[in-house]
Amino acid sequence: MESQSECYFNIPVLLISTIVSFLSVHSTIIEKPVFKWLNKQTGKERELQLQKLALKNEQSSLSMVDEFAKYSKLQRRINVIDRELEQIKGDKPTNSFVVQLGFTNCVTARPLCISSVVSSKKWGINKKHRNVKLQLYFDSMADPQMEEILAPLRASVKEQGDLVRKLKAEGAPVLDVKKAVTELNARKKILEEKELSLAPQVATFDRAKMEDLLKRRFFYDQSFAIYGGITGQFDFGPMGCAFKANLLQAWRQFFILEEQMLEVDCSILTPEPVLKASGHVDRFADLMVKDVGTGECFRLDHLIKAHLEKISADKRTTDDVKSDCQDIVVKLDGMTKAEMAAVMQKYNMKSPLTGNDLTEPIEFNLMFGTQIGPSGLIKGFLRPETAQGIFVNFKRLLEFNQGRLPFAAAQIGNAFRNEISPRSGLIRVREFTMAEIEHFCDPADKNHPKFDSIRDTELLLYSACNQMDGKPAEKLTIGSAVDKGLVANATLGYFIARIHKFLVKCGVDEKRLRFRQHMANEMAHYAQDCWDAECLTSYGWIECVGCADRSAFDLTQHTQATGVRLAAEKKLAEPKIVDVVEATPNKGVLGKTFKKDAKIITDALTQLQVSEVEALEKDLESNGSHELTIDDKKFTLTKEMVTVKRYQKTLHVEEIIPSVIEPSFGVGRITYAIFEHNFKMRENDEQRTYLSLPASIAPLKCSVLPLSSNAEFAPFVKQLSTALTKVDVSHKIDDSSGSIGRRYARTDEIAIPYGITIDFDTLKEPHSVTLRERDSMAQVRIPLDDIATVLHDLSYSKKSWADIEGKYPKFEQQESKGV
Repeated sequence: MESQSECYFNIPVLLISTIVSFLSVHSTIIEKPVFKWLNKQTGKERELQLQKLALKNEQSSLSMVDEFAKYSKLQRRINVIDRELEQIKGDKPTNSFVVQLGFTNCVTARPLCISSVVSSKKWGINKKHRNVKLQLYFDSMADPQMEEILAPLRASVKEQGDLVRKLKAEGAPVLDVKKAVTELNARKKILEEKELSLAPQVATFDRAKMEDLLKRRFFYDQSFAIYGGITGQFDFGPMGCAFKANLLQAWRQFFILEEQMLEVDCSILTPEPVLKASGHVDRFADLMVKDVGTGECFRLDHLIKAHLEKISADKRTTDDVKSDCQDIVVKLDGMTKAEMAAVMQKYNMKSPLTGNDLTEPIEFNLMFGTQIGPSGLIKGFLRPETAQGIFVNFKRLLEFNQGRLPFAAAQIGNAFRNEISPRSGLIRVREFTMAEIEHFCDPADKNHPKFDSIRDTELLLYSACNQMDGKPAEKLTIGSAVDKGLVANATLGYFIARIHKFLVKCGVDEKRLRFRQHMANEMAHYAQDCWDAECLTSYGWIECVGCADRSAFDLTQHTQATGVRLAAEKKLAEPKIVDVVEATPNKGVLGKTFKKDAKIITDALTQLQVSEVEALEKDLESNGSHELTIDDKKFTLTKEMVTVKRYQKTLHVEEIIPSVIEPSFGVGRITYAIFEHNFKMRENDEQRTYLSLPASIAPLKCSVLPLSSNAEFAPFVKQLSTALTKVDVSHKIDDSSGSIGRRYARTDEIAIPYGITIDFDTLKEPHSVTLRERDSMAQVRIPLDDIATVLHDLSYSKKSWADIEGKYPKFEQQESKGV
């Protein structure tokens, strides 16, 4: 769990007394609640906390890679102190003082991060600075007063958007266009922030409370926490693992089964040539600098941008310097390593955290590199996405589908990106689960046979035009969006609508879900159209699913790299006669002349385009020879080695390279959005928090709760457990000694939607139990013989709770007992 408020500073390895002195001197840096808390501790507890602080500081100066044994020894001593502190505290909840360390593969020493994490019974009360006000603003967009305030900002965005359009239409210099786009993005950001600030605060969300629940109930937590933890890596516990499995199973049923997709499971280890062809090797590299004192890493383009924006915002900065800063920010994407280094030197840039000097820029590949095999000769990477495994298997998949288009392939698996600064919990991590679909279709026919079934689905669409004009997102049916050309084609529209339905079904709040179209400067050169499903969270709008029409780019790249035709055959409505011009190699002569190179020459000749064959023929006729270049090697061909043939042939099929529609799901981000959208507090009791997850993806479907430890209840517990297992209903038996109200609260926290209570009426004939629904806390009484079937129908969405309330009598006693 990420700390809620942090301050970073370096503490030299000194005696405990020196640390106390340091804390006293720097009391203005440290959060006042933390400093006051430390001063209030008892003698023994204070001594242990200071010992722990000193050990943590010593630990921060070590490298987990080079000095792992010493690092682990210190961690064991810290663990002993933690146990002693727990004994002092006993069961009484108190504020805890936590010192956390973060490590990256390029950091040997990180500044200490001292965090105040509140865990007292009154947690969250009077902590207004910890509350994140969540704005849901779509319904308020029609408010005339709000629109009056926003009107100037919308006009400002539209004015700049019109300028961008004008510059592009006139073919203005690239630098001028980039400057205009940068200014447009800045104005868009101001508008969106103002929209959020003006929107009604219909809900209060406390992220700290939610993260405490998720950590306490072990949905997920930082990996290797007992060794200090590593940022950007998380372990899922029993409840998180069950939730994730249910979410992925729901995804399989909703997409793979519904669309009869072909599922694959490809290797994570990927040879370099594959990712070179896809563009990842060149595209996934950033320049980085380090703090020479602490080893802290910074992405250079972000550092330069932040530094120059700070200079530009300073009132003392001259107009010439401001203009220079703006020019540099615009050019950043295209700057070389040497040019960025020159900017650093020109503006005397230092570490933003410590003020220390920075190293020279170094290249940092966002992919995790590795050597495949013992020889170390095969360079590879941990895959940065799952899609490439599908593309390189296209030919086999097409054969499996009997050569027919369209068809879709899908894959669920982990991908890896060596983020320089992972942050925001599950939002930006180094290892993450993806669920990707590659839908292959005819480039000339992107209709979808099921489009009419979703045509009337209403979505909140934030088009590129609206972004350029400063207008808000608008609700449209997907049918209307495709008909207007807003969404490029019916297949893309079909998947956008299906993504919307899936996310809402799994618990994403529809009012906090929008689809944002990529603007021209965001979209890859080969993409036809691209939309992101974005969820509004306390971190702002986060991209959870991307849905793009990637045209034929990927298959074309792999075809060019390997020489293997990744194409499909399309049956022609009528046969057609075509003229053929081809170069036919004389293999015998080529073999004698070029030996081992003969094969690559033969392959190259068969892949020549018509224009290239005609150029070869012209050279042979005029010069008697032709120079063929293959991979920087030149071969001289004569008339004896190759012959140009011309003839006609009748075609019944034509070869096409399919277009690809790609929905790509970030499972971790979707998981976080679902947790945040479903985190609730009981009315009039903020300490009773729970997750209102849909039953279909809840980690467990029901709890079995005997009212007391009465021995007569035991046979019924066993009978119920057996019956629920037979109908595939996951459940948890809680026969602990706590009151029934406390046990209800515990099961609510882990999102169990239904609770079966065995009470004294259960002992009577005919046997019956009560069934409680989590969100409403309503209960009904159900015959024991019916309960397993009822739970199965509720868990798999065959019946609703309203159906059950309409059939069985209401029960109103147990909830208030011992809460």
